[in-house]
Amino acid sequence: MRKAFITGITGQDGSYLAEFLLSKGYKVYGMIRRSSVPKLDRILHLEKDIELISGDLMDESSLIKAIELTKPDEVYNLAAQSFVPASWEQSILTGKITGLGVTRMLEAILMVNRNIRFYQASSSEMFGNVHETPQKETTVFYPRSPYGVAKVYGHWITVNFRESYNLFACSGILFNHESPRRGLEFVTRKVSMGVAMIKMGMADKLKLGNLDAKRDWGFAGDYVEAMWMMLQQKKPDDFVIATGETRSVKELVEIAFKRVDLKWEKHIVLDKSLLRPAEVHELRGDSSKAIKQLGWKPKVTFEGLVNMMVDSDMDKLKGIDKDKIRELS
Repeated sequence: MRKAFITGITGQDGSYLAEFLLSKGYKVYGMIRRSSVPKLDRILHLEKDIELISGDLMDESSLIKAIELTKPDEVYNLAAQSFVPASWEQSILTGKITGLGVTRMLEAILMVNRNIRFYQASSSEMFGNVHETPQKETTVFYPRSPYGVAKVYGHWITVNFRESYNLFACSGILFNHESPRRGLEFVTRKVSMGVAMIKMGMADKLKLGNLDAKRDWGFAGDYVEAMWMMLQQKKPDDFVIATGETRSVKELVEIAFKRVDLKWEKHIVLDKSLLRPAEVHELRGDSSKAIKQLGWKPKVTFEGLVNMMVDSDMDKLKGIDKDKIRELS
C-alpha cells in the first residue's frame, strides 16, 4: 500500500486530496497543528480512514518526526497562511509559514528519505502584475502581496532542492480553485453564502470590494487530481493548472443571484475598505503543458461551480437558527 502525507489536510484542498488518494488505495496521513479545538469539519467524514499526526511547518523537528513515523512515499505540502488580504496584516507570519515552511519540509525529507516524492502548492498569485496573458510555467513572477511573495520563495526553493539534491520535487502553479468547502473569507464563498442568506431572508445586503477583478476559477476537486498526476511522472516538473477562462467577480455575483432568482443590483454594496492595497486585476492560466504531459483537464464549468456552491450553502442554512447564521457572516 502506497502512503501519502498531507500538510493542510484540514483545508479545502487537503480534504479533497485525501478523498482522492483513498480512492486510489493509499494509506493517508495528515498533519495538524496542536490546538485545544482542532478544526476538522472538512475531514470528519474521513476520520476512520485517515491518520492524523501532530506537526507544524514552523517547527522542523516535528516535520522530521512526522516523516519518520509515517514513512510516506509522497508528501503533499498544502499548508499555508493562504488568505491573501490577511498577508498584509501578518506579513512576517505569512513568510515564515508559506515561504520558509517549504524549506523546513524539504530539509526534513533530505534528512529522512530522499526518495520521497514532494509536491509544493504554488499559486497563480505569484504572477501578480502579469507580464503576459495567459500565464504559463515560464511567465515572469511579479507578486503583489506578501502571500504571493512567500509563494514565490516556496516555489523557487522547491526548484532549487530538486536541482541541488536530485529530489523528485514538483510545484503545481494552481489558479483559483473553489468548492463548497472554501473558507467563508474567500470571495467565492462569501458570495455563495451571502446569496443563500439573502434568499433565506437572513440578510439583505452583501458587501464586496472590486467587482472588476478577473480570475481563472476552477473546481478544487478537479485540481487535486492534477497534484497526484504530477508525482506519477518519470521526471519531476512544474505545471500550471487552470481552466484557461477568465471571469470577473461581477460575473460570479450575477450567476450566484440568478441561481436563486434574485436581482443582484438590489443587494450588492460596494465597500472601499475591502479593496486590496495592491490589486491583481486579471489572472488567466495556460494549462496546455498539463493537458499534454499529464493528460489532465478540468471537468466542472464555472457556472456549474457557482451553482454547486450556492446550492450547498442553501442546504446548510435550512433548519439552522438565524442567530447562528449571523455569526457565520
